[in-house]
Amino acid sequence: MRSFDIPTYYNSSFISALKDLRKKNDPRKQDRTATVLNFGPVRFFIARHFGFCYGVENAIEIAYRALQENPDKRIFLLSQMIHNPAVNKDLIGRGIKFIMDTDGNQLTDWKELTAEDIVIIPAFGTTVEIEKKIQMIGIEPKQYNTTCPFVEKVWNTSKKLGENKFSVVIHGKHTHEETRATFSHTTANSPSVIVRNMEETQFLTEVISGHKSSEDFYAFFNGKYSVGFDPDKDLERIGVVNQTTMLATETQEIADLVKQSVIQKYGVDNYQNNFADTRDTLCYATNDNQTATNELLKQNADLAIVVGGYNSSNTAHIVELCETKFPTYFISSAEEILSKNEINHFDYKNKKHKFSNLFLPNKVPQGIVLTSGASCPDAMVEEVMDKILSYFPNTKSKEEVLEELISQS
Repeated sequence: MRSFDIPTYYNSSFISALKDLRKKNDPRKQDRTATVLNFGPVRFFIARHFGFCYGVENAIEIAYRALQENPDKRIFLLSQMIHNPAVNKDLIGRGIKFIMDTDGNQLTDWKELTAEDIVIIPAFGTTVEIEKKIQMIGIEPKQYNTTCPFVEKVWNTSKKLGENKFSVVIHGKHTHEETRATFSHTTANSPSVIVRNMEETQFLTEVISGHKSSEDFYAFFNGKYSVGFDPDKDLERIGVVNQTTMLATETQEIADLVKQSVIQKYGVDNYQNNFADTRDTLCYATNDNQTATNELLKQNADLAIVVGGYNSSNTAHIVELCETKFPTYFISSAEEILSKNEINHFDYKNKKHKFSNLFLPNKVPQGIVLTSGASCPDAMVEEVMDKILSYFPNTKSKEEVLEELISQS
C-alpha cells in the first residue's frame, strides 16, 4: 500500500513498530486477535487495526501540501478535513480558515472568497451544489480534493443504481458531511431517501408494503428524501448504500430488512427485479477496525479507552461496540485523564461530556483495552498509554515489552 508524507508529530515509533510487527507476521490480515502489551501491573489490549486509514493519511498529505505550495495565498477548508480536533487545530494554527462547521453552518461568507484563494475539499467529500459554487467563484475544486476513495466508491455504486432505474436508500446520519455529500451526488441520478437506523427502516418497509401512506412517508422522512420523491413508484425498485463509517452489522440488517419487505411484496421468484443486492459499501478501514474491536471484546479486560474526535462517527461506533462488554471511556486526548482516579470523557449518545471518578480499578494487574478511530494519530494513542503507565510504579519499559513481542513472534 502507498505510503504518505504526513507530519512526523502525528506518528509514534512505538505504535508503528507494533503495527509493522503484526504486518510482518500476518501480511494477509487473517489474524484479527488483539496484541497484548504486558507492562507488569498494567496490560494493554491493542486492536489489530486502529488509527489513521488510507483516506485520512491521503487527506492530511494533500492539506499540508496545499500549505507548502501556496505560502502567499489564503487557504480554506470547506469544513473539518477529518473529525479529529488535534489535526484541525494544527491546520488552523497554520492559517487555514473554515468555510462551514460540521453541521453545514456558514463560518465564512462565500462573497469573501476570490479566484485567487485555495479551497480544500475534506475527506468526507462535498455536495454537487457546493462544487458548482466553488467553480463559479473561479476556484478549481479538484486541485486539492481530499475526498476519500471509498466515499467516491459509494457515489459510483449509487450512480450505477440510478442508471438501472433503482431508487437508493442511504444508511447514514442525515446531518453528517459525508451523508449530505452522498445524498447530493445520488439524487443527481436517482430518487433517494436516508435512513438512520432499523427503526426508520422498519417505517420505510411499512410504506413499501402499503401499511403506511405517502403522507406518512413525507411526514416521517421530512428533510431526508430527494425533491419529487414519490413513494408509490420510487419504492418499487430499491438499492441500499451506506455512509462508510456506519456499523457494518447494522447496514447489513437494514439491507436484509428492505430485501425481505420487497420479497413479501413481489415474491421470492421476482424480487431481484425490485431489489439490487449491492455489496456492502463500508470502507475497508472501518470494516477492519470494527472486526478488530469485536476481537477485543473477547479479552478479559477491566475497562476500555477509545481515543478520537467526539464528532467522529467511526470512533463512536467503536465505543458502541466496546460498551457491550466493558466500562468504556471515550476521550479526545491524554489531557482528558486528570489523575489515576479522575477522567473526563464523552457520552456520545447524549452528546455531552461526563466526569468519572475511580475509573481505574483498585487492583494489580489490570487489563485495559486501548484503541482509536480512523482519524486519530498514533501519537495520541501512545500519549494515553504513557499517561496511564505513569500512575503505576515498576512498569516495564516500552522497549522491553516490544522486545518480548518480537521474541514471541
